[in-house]
Amino acid sequence: MQPDAPFPPTEPSQDCDTSAPTPGEDTLACVLVFNACDPVGAGGVSGDALVVASIGAHALPVTTGVYLRDTRETAGWAALPAAAVEEQARMVAEDIPVQTIKVGFLGSAEAVATVAAFTADYAEAPVVTFLPDLSWWEQPEIEAYLDALRDLLLPQTAVLVGNNTTLRHWLLPESATDRRARPTDLARAASALGVSYVLVTGLALDGDRVGNVLASPEAELFSHAYERIEAGFMGAGDILSAALAALLANGSELTHAAAEALQYLDQALDHGFHPGMGRAVADRLFWAETDDEPAPGAADGDAHGDGPHPIHIPSPSNDIQH
Repeated sequence: MQPDAPFPPTEPSQDCDTSAPTPGEDTLACVLVFNACDPVGAGGVSGDALVVASIGAHALPVTTGVYLRDTRETAGWAALPAAAVEEQARMVAEDIPVQTIKVGFLGSAEAVATVAAFTADYAEAPVVTFLPDLSWWEQPEIEAYLDALRDLLLPQTAVLVGNNTTLRHWLLPESATDRRARPTDLARAASALGVSYVLVTGLALDGDRVGNVLASPEAELFSHAYERIEAGFMGAGDILSAALAALLANGSELTHAAAEALQYLDQALDHGFHPGMGRAVADRLFWAETDDEPAPGAADGDAHGDGPHPIHIPSPSNDIQH
């Protein structure tokens, strides 16, 4: 495969209707998104839809529940029944071809099992899973949720996205306080659970720079660093994972998609604002403010070697209990 070769195209999810248009004809590439509804608009399905549209794809948002929060705190969570989550996803996927799947916050172990079974049935669509900060939740709920993710969804996941601290505490609990753990260490731990790649954010670098690394168990495949922004943001991981899923849906190869998604996130954060009294919110439509801004996808990261090398993502394992 040549260095600029696109991400391997995915097959449409429709089994019967062969008359449906394919991406590039009368429709856009579609990203099926499982995520919460966020009343702040910082993340969740509404934020994912803005990101996916900015990249030039179409979001199919499946709501898993509703955050009870403002910009200062997350006070709780109102979950939808797992059956309602499943019905949303199956109805839309039986009608519309799905190129990629983005998984955000699902809200319960039951919903994780439902989504894992769905992704196993649509294994031709690569899954990008984002692990958000769950520190606002009760410990028993966190443990049940993470156990379900580990056992059921990670075997279906092509790329796991998360903050370095969050992933380290989960995947490498014995070294949770060891900041020297490398992205490849996280990738090896994730690989043992069925994940092909990790995209790790929030790595502390010298000075006021923050590092982000795409890694496999064998090597760091792409790295990108930007200046630390003093403001605390909501929804950054949702933005990055949605952008990555949309770029893959549009045919980008993985390392190029990671580079462009990180560049998009960097600019969205740089144009962020404070809508309330708490944390800031990224501007996902920054590109619409002026004609002088680079278009989403004009990535300028630090790749290893002469540039990102194309990577084939294998189909996730289907060894899962329905």
